[in-house]
Amino acid sequence: MDPKNTRKVYAPYSTTGEQVGQTPLQGYVDVAQAVYPAVNTGQISTDGEWSGVITSDKQFIGITTHPGIPNTGVTLSPDTPDFPSINMKGYKDIFIAIKPTNGGNYATNAVAGPNTTPFANLIPVNSGTDLRGCVRRNDFDSILIDSSDNMTADVWNIFVIQDQLKDQENFQFKVVNGSGGNSDIEVAFMRLV
Repeated sequence: MDPKNTRKVYAPYSTTGEQVGQTPLQGYVDVAQAVYPAVNTGQISTDGEWSGVITSDKQFIGITTHPGIPNTGVTLSPDTPDFPSINMKGYKDIFIAIKPTNGGNYATNAVAGPNTTPFANLIPVNSGTDLRGCVRRNDFDSILIDSSDNMTADVWNIFVIQDQLKDQENFQFKVVNGSGGNSDIEVAFMRLV
């Protein structure tokens, strides 16, 4: 036993224990009955770095508006000061929401984010290229390439992507307008733990 993790107590039936046992006590002891919540906000690693508990986004974020995108035109989202790209570190799934003003076909890919945003400690990254990895087979494939989805105009078309982008850092969604005409395109995302 580690002596630092022990404390001295009276042994039962010792001479000291007998004396304590014969000392009259009241028949009750006051015990605090308050309940206090415990909140886990993270942990401190052995090297002293704090990491918080990650929770799912409560609403769609990184909303980016791309006005007047021509047929076959390309957008990259998110593209805002707060969200120049998406960081999925600690997240498993993601929703993407796309709201075009012209109904029709749109393709969605996951691509490397801006070369001004690092991936972990690496900068620059090969911006705008398809994310690749061994996700489905034993060779490097594009992680997310959707050739075409028919989207309704002027409403949010919402899609869930499970596992494919887990723990990816610094990526964007590339949306290609295949609707046959100009379209304003809004894109947003929501990450899930």
